[in-house]
Amino acid sequence: MATVAERIGDTKVSMSLLETGAYINYQRIEDNLAIVRDRLQRPLTLSEKVLYGHLDDPHNQDIVRGVSYLKLRPDRVACQDATAQMALLQFMSAGMDTAAVPTTVHCDHLIEAQVGGVKDLARAIQTNKEVYDFLATATAKYGLGFWRPGSGIIHQIILENYAFPGGLMIGTDSHTPNAGGLGMIACGVGGADAVDVMANIPWELKTPKVIGVNLTGKISGWTTPKDVILKVAGILTVKGGTGAIVEYKGPGVESLSATGMATICNMGAEIGATTSLFPFNKRMGDYLNATKRPDIAKYAQRFAHNLRADEDAEYDQVIDINLSELEPHINGPFTPDLATPISKFKDEVVKNGWPADLKVSLIGSCTNSSYEDMTRSASIAREAADHGLETKSKFTITPGSEQVRATIERDGLIGTFEDVGGVVLANACGPCIGQWDRQDVKKGETNSIITSYNRNFTGRNDANPATHAFVASPDIVTALAFAGDLRFNPLTDTLTGSDGKPFKFSDPSGKELPPRGYDPGQDTYQAPPEDRVSVNVAVSPTSDRLQLLKPFLPWNGKTPEDLPVLIKVKGKCTTDHISAGGPWLKYRGHLENISQNCLIGAINSENGEANKVKNQITGEWGGVPQTAAYYREKGIKWVVIGDHNYGEGSSREHAALEPRFLGGLAIIVRSFARIHETNLKKQGMLALTFADPADYEKVQPSDKVSILGLESFAPGKNLTLLVKHSDGSAEKIPLAHSFNEGQIEWFKAGSALNLVSHLPIRSE
Repeated sequence: MATVAERIGDTKVSMSLLETGAYINYQRIEDNLAIVRDRLQRPLTLSEKVLYGHLDDPHNQDIVRGVSYLKLRPDRVACQDATAQMALLQFMSAGMDTAAVPTTVHCDHLIEAQVGGVKDLARAIQTNKEVYDFLATATAKYGLGFWRPGSGIIHQIILENYAFPGGLMIGTDSHTPNAGGLGMIACGVGGADAVDVMANIPWELKTPKVIGVNLTGKISGWTTPKDVILKVAGILTVKGGTGAIVEYKGPGVESLSATGMATICNMGAEIGATTSLFPFNKRMGDYLNATKRPDIAKYAQRFAHNLRADEDAEYDQVIDINLSELEPHINGPFTPDLATPISKFKDEVVKNGWPADLKVSLIGSCTNSSYEDMTRSASIAREAADHGLETKSKFTITPGSEQVRATIERDGLIGTFEDVGGVVLANACGPCIGQWDRQDVKKGETNSIITSYNRNFTGRNDANPATHAFVASPDIVTALAFAGDLRFNPLTDTLTGSDGKPFKFSDPSGKELPPRGYDPGQDTYQAPPEDRVSVNVAVSPTSDRLQLLKPFLPWNGKTPEDLPVLIKVKGKCTTDHISAGGPWLKYRGHLENISQNCLIGAINSENGEANKVKNQITGEWGGVPQTAAYYREKGIKWVVIGDHNYGEGSSREHAALEPRFLGGLAIIVRSFARIHETNLKKQGMLALTFADPADYEKVQPSDKVSILGLESFAPGKNLTLLVKHSDGSAEKIPLAHSFNEGQIEWFKAGSALNLVSHLPIRSE
């Protein structure tokens, strides 16, 4: 008698040990791929398998790389506290009562580094009590998991508890791709995208192109997984990955730990990639077992045929890297794609006049704080201590999670770091995102720091534009802390011990996973209560930290005419330039207050200065947000003109919300970073590009512009910018866009949220 073959979906495996009733849906992937394979008739890459396996409608979905928009059903959503405030406020304003998919909120961004972990955390809990109370009650009300302050950085918590091979997740932080280290497609998005998925609306993503990175050889010595992404960043630059998923493959993958793979995927955000990921392998299984998820490891092994690329799968670009020949790299300053191998770095320091005196070395963060990272750094510190040395530069250590902190404390690593002068900071983002009360240099003082973080834009870490920030592996950062000099090469150079004798560091050594298992430390997780009806979410009307949202007004159907140029931005304009972090983080839940930082870091092409623009009505010079608000109060819409890769960096949607709140209509640039372009569209802004990037030069800060063609706004159809110059002349410039039909409806409705909400909205 014939028997029916067991389906993968017949086995139920929970997505997480912390959630009940939410199971890994490999059956959907299997079924979807059967349909997609029949339609496409070609081999699939790994990223295609995972993405297409999550299609909402695999029968009718258009699938053309770089062209069509996919409608996807993510498995889960994650939000960090700075962006969760606005996401939850939007979710509340849409009238929803329960999140449709498992969702978590993580308190990691609002803890400022000052003196050390314990005191900094206690101060943050007191300072941010209003916000933490809001997040704790809002998550309880709407059925979300809540990770309290001190639990750790969102991406490390996700890796330890929620990431699984073949999953699809979106997160309101640009480094969400960290989960690619466990074979998950995890993408950074704005809060409006998160709200859509929480409200059971498919997530929309332009079909990514696929960049294959073929790894051969074996990693060893001073070379680490961090050096792989530092090298890739140098090859692809900060915009080379835009619109693409970076997929790692090849025999070299086997020499990387799961946490090492996560490091590579994490920093993939710096090349503009949609996400990065690795194929499922034994190292991932080892990590899942170590984090008490053996059932997921076994389930993934059964599904392994769909957790790796098909043979002969086609890539849009292929990069080859031989790990056996890869040198340690140091990237920077001021941009994460200026990559220099360690053997040439001394010469670059001298040639460029970079400050060689190293003021601070910082290891940890979401990018590099695994047990493996910490044990390798500790081996360097221990060897230096054996020679009687302490660090010459200041040295800080940021554990990625309470689990990592508790484990390295139990195993003596924290003691090793403190013995050589290290300061252990809170389990939080801290200096990586500018939450650093730095006191050793004055603002404007030229100096150098080196971190194992992921991002090093001007002023990113300490709000000092004169700080030269470099990015490297924890190994290199730790070694340089003892030299106190950027020109030191630990692979070849010697230091002098307390006995007066020179010594050279041995190759770092560490443990991939803790031999005694992980120590979970303090329990910092709050599950949603059984009774959510009785939970009250209070937002004080007099708060300067939280503010309920009012819907943006729909388009009035008229042609926008004679709009002033608020600012013509010159050069790099990241989300840090558009909506600064650091001390502004405390206003992330108050749109009116945080809008006072709108574009204050952008350089005005008219005068080469930041936050100084000319009011076209009064003729007076003033700050960007003040001038924008003046136009808004007069009922005048305005536009921004921008350069290449506008909005690169963080996923923060405040960089889109603020110009919308201040009365902006359009952002017109040479090119956009992916997340920011989507965020602008979600908030009802026109995200437009010059059809010919050279036309950027034709628009002057004193011009007035009209946007023609909106009455017939359609996908693939250019609009026209009518530019009126101050001398009375005029010219027409074609404008391209990537709006699809659904996104055009966002613009007409005033925002994507307005289409979700059932609340009445008056028109302009």
